[in-house]
Amino acid sequence: MCGRFALTDTPDAVQSLLAVTDFEPFPPRYNIAPTQPVLMALSGPSRGAGANLPSRQSVLVRWGLIPSWAKNPDDFSLLFNARSETAAEKASFRTAMRHRRTLVPANGFYEWRRVGSKRAEPYWVRPRDGGLIAFAGLMESWSDPGGTEIDTGAILTTEANEDLRGIHHRMPVIIRPEDFDRWLDCLNQEPRHVADLLKPADPGFFEAVPVSDRVNKVANAGPGLQERVERHDEKASGTKSANDTDQLDLF
Repeated sequence: MCGRFALTDTPDAVQSLLAVTDFEPFPPRYNIAPTQPVLMALSGPSRGAGANLPSRQSVLVRWGLIPSWAKNPDDFSLLFNARSETAAEKASFRTAMRHRRTLVPANGFYEWRRVGSKRAEPYWVRPRDGGLIAFAGLMESWSDPGGTEIDTGAILTTEANEDLRGIHHRMPVIIRPEDFDRWLDCLNQEPRHVADLLKPADPGFFEAVPVSDRVNKVANAGPGLQERVERHDEKASGTKSANDTDQLDLF
């Protein structure tokens, strides 16, 4: 799953990856948590012949999707993740999966490993070769009774790959740059047409770095959160413990 992530690259790097230009410069963010604003990219408006409009647009959304039909958000759990295997059928995500698929830029995410009764141990999970990645996301707009509209979103998850399943059994879906157009094309590509993209990252793509539990507190930030710490047991592969419990797992 994905309950915390980081976006620490420059706005220029994000622009280069996502081919969007319509966002304000932003500082590095080392500990992004649910309910905070996150940057997403989605397909831009339809372009007429000769139009000089970008094919993608960016939007800041509240991380925690609220279905458009919800009358009271307090009646829902915080939907910051969506299981990719069932999102196309679930009432909360079905419309967004069909009409508002997005990309969420990130440099990696945090995950917690719990063994038995021990306190959960955090890991910083990053691409082994560094750089930016894009999570598969969903966006939904919700209007309160007064007519104020809020853009909200969730990150899609899938089964963890063999490198990470010893930490947690879920991981965010990563969309490769060569698949961006197909994933975002909600006009021509139905959910069934992009289901093949909703899979674990290739083995060896990520590395998991044990980090301090300072990341547990949302108020803590800065590059020190991603510094390696030494542990007696740093084994991060193999079968998930039968006594494991899921940090922030809603599904």
